[in-house]
Amino acid sequence: MLRIIGRPARACDGLTRRDLLRAGSLAMLTGLSAKAETRPRKAKAVILIDLFGGPSHIDTFDPKPDAPPEIRGEFATIPSVLPGIRVTEHLPNLAKRLDRTALIRTVSHRYNSHNPYGVMTGFDGGDDRTDYYAKPTNHPSMPSVAQYFGVGVGRELPGYVMLPALPGYSQGLRRAGPYGGYLGPKFDPMFSTCEPKWSRKVTGSNKDFYDHTLVPMGEPELPKADAGVTLDVLSSRRTLVEQLDTETRRLDASTGRITDQRRAAFDILTSPKAKVAFDLSREAPRTRDRYGRDLFGNSVLLARRLVESGVSFVTVHTEAAQGSGHWDTHDNNFQLLKHVLLPFLDRSVSALIDDLTERGLFNDVLVMVHGDMGRSPRVNKAAGRDHWPQCGFCLLFGGGVKQGYVHGTSDRIAAYPKDHPVSSGDIAATFYHLVGVDPEATVPDHTLRPIPISHGGGVVNAVLA
Repeated sequence: MLRIIGRPARACDGLTRRDLLRAGSLAMLTGLSAKAETRPRKAKAVILIDLFGGPSHIDTFDPKPDAPPEIRGEFATIPSVLPGIRVTEHLPNLAKRLDRTALIRTVSHRYNSHNPYGVMTGFDGGDDRTDYYAKPTNHPSMPSVAQYFGVGVGRELPGYVMLPALPGYSQGLRRAGPYGGYLGPKFDPMFSTCEPKWSRKVTGSNKDFYDHTLVPMGEPELPKADAGVTLDVLSSRRTLVEQLDTETRRLDASTGRITDQRRAAFDILTSPKAKVAFDLSREAPRTRDRYGRDLFGNSVLLARRLVESGVSFVTVHTEAAQGSGHWDTHDNNFQLLKHVLLPFLDRSVSALIDDLTERGLFNDVLVMVHGDMGRSPRVNKAAGRDHWPQCGFCLLFGGGVKQGYVHGTSDRIAAYPKDHPVSSGDIAATFYHLVGVDPEATVPDHTLRPIPISHGGGVVNAVLA
């Protein structure tokens, strides 16, 4: 059945009906004024792999083997294909492929939160008191902004898809970040659904959260539009689109537009092309093994299938219900990385590099791999690393990106950038440049103020081919 989210009388962030009505109707009206962007596109599609929870930069791409044990951690390092560049011993496949990538090791920002808000929008001034939950006054995601300017708009398939489910699904909430925000629900992604399976029963306890023996299994699925179930019956489980529909349906000018949105959504859900694109059984067993048959390996493989089928923007959000699979390693950092997280990253991203190359897609598809933040340089008493937005990494490859390049150097314990710091806004500006949107453009917010889409950031020209 079609999965949609709750119907509160008051939004989860405390917005009133009047707030929703104003934001939704303004967004719909202002959205009409967007003009198609005509800049050249170096990337015809984008896959963003969001390592939810915050991956440790020290235990991946910026190790400090000469630092004290409480800093360097438990892992040894290995040389990569790039002279002088070492990575953790648990990334052997990516070590051999760094010559196909651009690696930024000095991502630094202010947003200390486990939301994809900063990752998806480039805005790092968020506050969990006001920006934790999705609401129609949030800044829009980068793919939403691109589509607002006419770039990557879907036709037979949605232009923007998030896998394996909406961020927050495992906790029964809707995290800020991937939505159209004040540009309107027209620019929300289509979310796949998933039902992770585990090797044993899990309860969502803290023990399960840090259990390195639990690997989420399953596949993202195309939401099913059940012919026998109406939207009214499903009104208790609805997306942000439907919540705004409830608040604006009394406006005659909006009714036809929402109806068209519903019809377009159902056309996509029932289209043969969408069903084929989502069908992983069409892939050769060898290919599936290369990516890995767990939930996130399947998600990365599906992302490749979707961009190959014509979807412009795909995000893989690595959140799993009730057990491990996240990168928030306050506890048991090294075992989680060794047995769950690094094998997934090494296997699936290496497979994606090879697969895009073999299919002639490498130069057309931009791939971005990063997370909410880095992890603290010092190992804590629970053998974990804590939040650290001051320094982290972003791995880029594909469309428009320089190959075999490492940008920025952190200090001796990977606490802060020593040179070339890169902000969330800088990453957003680089994204916009590569997909053909002016990074210095503005869009109107819910009060019609012009908001810079890069939030003060600038293009990281050094990583461009």
